[in-house]
Amino acid sequence: MALRSQVLFEKDGVYIQVNVNSNTTDKDAHIPGKVYLMKKPDGIYIEWRAEEVLMLDGQNNADQEWAVIGSSLSVGYKPDRDSDALNMKAELRKKYNICFDILDLKSFKRSAPNHGWAYIIFILKDGTTFPALHFHNGGSKALLQQFGKYIHIKRSPNDNRLFIVQEHDPDMLSKSFDELHLFADSSGDLVSFAYQRKFIKDPYTTTLGGFSKVTNFLRDTMFTQEPVTHRPKEVAEILQAEEIPGMEISQQEAGFEFVTKTKLPSRPEVKRSAPLTAQQWSKHMDADGRIKNVEHLKDVMFRGGIEPSIRIEVWKFLLGYHDWQSTYKTRTDERKRKVDDYFRMKLQWKTISEAQERRFSLLKERKCLIEKDVTRTDRTHKFFEGECNPNLQVLNDCLMTYCMYNFDLGYVQGMSDLLSPVLVVMENEVDAFWCFAGLMERVCDNFEMDQAGMKTQLSQIHKLMQFVDPELCSYLESHDSGNFYFCFRWLLILFKREFSFNDVMRFWEVLWTDRPCKNFHLLICLAVLDTEKSTLMENKFGFTEILKHINDMSGAIHLEDTLKKAEGIYIQLKDSKKLPAPVAEIIGLDVVSPSDSGFVASRERSPHLDLNLKENGLHTPNSGSGTTGNTPDDSSIEILAENGEVGVNNFFN
Repeated sequence: MALRSQVLFEKDGVYIQVNVNSNTTDKDAHIPGKVYLMKKPDGIYIEWRAEEVLMLDGQNNADQEWAVIGSSLSVGYKPDRDSDALNMKAELRKKYNICFDILDLKSFKRSAPNHGWAYIIFILKDGTTFPALHFHNGGSKALLQQFGKYIHIKRSPNDNRLFIVQEHDPDMLSKSFDELHLFADSSGDLVSFAYQRKFIKDPYTTTLGGFSKVTNFLRDTMFTQEPVTHRPKEVAEILQAEEIPGMEISQQEAGFEFVTKTKLPSRPEVKRSAPLTAQQWSKHMDADGRIKNVEHLKDVMFRGGIEPSIRIEVWKFLLGYHDWQSTYKTRTDERKRKVDDYFRMKLQWKTISEAQERRFSLLKERKCLIEKDVTRTDRTHKFFEGECNPNLQVLNDCLMTYCMYNFDLGYVQGMSDLLSPVLVVMENEVDAFWCFAGLMERVCDNFEMDQAGMKTQLSQIHKLMQFVDPELCSYLESHDSGNFYFCFRWLLILFKREFSFNDVMRFWEVLWTDRPCKNFHLLICLAVLDTEKSTLMENKFGFTEILKHINDMSGAIHLEDTLKKAEGIYIQLKDSKKLPAPVAEIIGLDVVSPSDSGFVASRERSPHLDLNLKENGLHTPNSGSGTTGNTPDDSSIEILAENGEVGVNNFFN
C-alpha cells in the first residue's frame, strides 16, 4: 500500500501579495490561500495553494493525497452558480502555488516586528524567490518553529530579517531554535560563538572571496574577545595587490592596515511628497497656455509623480509631444500636422500588397514579431484583456507605424512593453504614437543591434557600484556577475516588468523629469541591489542564482522605498569630497579643475534639486576633490547574446 502524505502544520488566512506597492483594498493584488507543512514519502514539503485552486480541487479531484478544504474557505464564492468563472480564476492563480522540499530552502526573510501582518519570503538554493506569504490570522511563528525540527537556521549578522539555512553541523545541534530571536527585535550580538571559533581557525573558507575577505575579516574580528596578533597572509596580499576605489588604508598598531568604509557621507533621510495635482498644474499655465516655472513643476513631479487625472496632458510635455513654451493655438496647429503625418506613415505599410511583402523580408519579419508580441502584452490588464480587443489592434498599428517612422531601428522585442502604458494613458492612437516616439528618443540606444547603449549602462553601473559599495561589487565579480548582466531587463524596458502597471507609470514620470540626473535609473539599480545585498552574499549566490533571484523579484520591489534610497545614494555621491571623474560624469556633475590623481571637484548642473532638498530639510554641501581607483574598460563588460534582437528575446521568452 502506497504511503500517504501527513499534514504536520496547516494555516488558512495566508495571503500572497502579488504587488507589494498595491493598496490593501486592491483585491487582485492579494490572493487568499492556505499554507501546509507536509510529510511525504520523499521528504518534508512546504505548500501554499490559492483558495480558488483548493475549491476546484475539492470539486474535481476527490482522490487527492490530502484532505479537501472545508467550506469555511468558500465564503463569498458560489461555484455552483458561476463555476466557469471560478475555474478560470483558479487556472490563473495556479501559477502562484508554492511547493518545495524543505531541504531545498536556502534562506528566508521575515517581516520586522512593527510591520503589521507578519510575512515570510522563502528563497531556494537555485535562487528561486517566492512571493511573500502574509499571515493575516497569525501562525508564522508556529510554522517557523516547526522548521527547527528539520533544519538549522542562523540569523544574518547584517540583516536581522534574513535567516540562512545551515548545512548539517554537529556544533549547531545544541543550539535551540528560540535562540535565533526570530520573533523579537534583537539588536544584540548576532554572531554565534561557533562561527567566531570557526573564523579564527580558518578565516579563508569562512568568508567570501576577493576583497570581501578583507572586509569580513575586519568586521568579524570585532566580535572576537581574543586579541589578534597577526593578519592572515592572503588578506595582506589582497590589500597590497588591489587599490580599492573609495576606500582608505591607514597604518595601525601591530602592523595592521585597517580598511575603513567607503568614503561617502552618511545617507540622508529622503522624503517623498504628494503627486502634482490638477490645481497646481492649472496655476502654472498662463492665459495663452504657456507653462510657467517649468523647473519647479518638474521638481514637484519628481518628488511625488502626477495625479492620474492629468497624466494625459502632462505626459505630452514630458515626452516632447508639446513644447513647454507652446500656446493653446500652437499646440492645436501642431497636433493637426502630427495627425496628418501619422496617418500618412500608417498608410505606407497598410497599402503594401502581399506580393510586395514577399519581397520585403525585413518588414515581414518585423510584422510577424509585432503580431506575436502584441498578443501577449499586458493581457491581464483590463484595457487589453479579452479576445478581439480593439485596443490590441491599436497597439499593433502604432508599432507598425513606428517601423515606418524609424525604419533603421524598426521593432525590437520590448518596445510593446513601453508603448502599452502610454496607450492606456492617452486612449488615442495618434497621441499615443507621438508620445511613444518621444519615449523612444530617450531609450532608443537600448535597442541598437550592437547593444552599445546597454553595454555603456552596464559599465556605468559597475563604476558606480565600485565606488558606492566595493564589497558587493567584488562579490559579484568573484561570482561571474561583474558584468551586471542580470540588470539587463531592468534597463531595457525601465523596470516595466518589476512594478505593477500603475506603479510603473508613476516611476516613469519621475524618471522623465531628469531629476536629480538623467541617469537616475542607474541609481535605482544600485538601490535595489543594496536592499538585496545580504540575500545575495550570505546565500553565496552565483551567476545563475543571482539571475533567478532578480527575475523573481518582479512585483516585490517597494517603489517609494527604492526611490528614496536611490536619491539618498545620489546625495551621498554629490556630497563626496573625493569623487572619481567617471562617477561624477555619470551622475551629471560638471567636472572642474581635474587633478592628476583622477579626482575632480564637482558641481551640480542644475540648482533646482538643491532648492527642493532644502524644502525637505536636507542640506547638501558642494563636492570636493580627491583620488580614485581603477575602473574597468567598457570592453570588459560582456554581453552573452550574439546580437541585439537575440539578446533581448532571451530575456522575454
